[in-house]
Amino acid sequence: MGNLRLCALIALLSATLGHESKLKYKPSHKPVRLFTEEELRKYDGSEEGQPIYMAVKGVVFDVTKGKEFYGKDAPYNALVGKDSTRAVAKMSLEPSDLTSDTTGLTEEQLESLDSVFEGTYKTKYPIVGYTASRILREDGTPNQDFQPEHQPHLPPRDEF
Repeated sequence: MGNLRLCALIALLSATLGHESKLKYKPSHKPVRLFTEEELRKYDGSEEGQPIYMAVKGVVFDVTKGKEFYGKDAPYNALVGKDSTRAVAKMSLEPSDLTSDTTGLTEEQLESLDSVFEGTYKTKYPIVGYTASRILREDGTPNQDFQPEHQPHLPPRDEF
């Protein structure tokens, strides 16, 4: 009887200690992946089997499930593999608008950008990272005000 109690106690302690050590070393949040312009270009839909990424407002989304819109030879393929913030704001596919620059956009275009960003991209497509312009300041130092976007309705993606 004593051996049975001892075995039960050891099993209980092992399970408890194992559980505590797992919790102790678990990261509090997922790491943030930084995409350079060069790296983001690799995800432009031109390679079969490769994910398709596009950035809006410095947030990189995996738009692969919208391959019929963003894949190779698809109508919105010009938007992928880069930060297309200006093009999304203006609802444009002009090469000069395929940039993150929002200088000179009207209030209406900026409101449209926010609406599409929140209502379309953040609700449909998982965030896989951020562009340097979103995380870093112009001098290359970290932006202390950076906050990752929140997508409670989508499972987190770990692209590392």
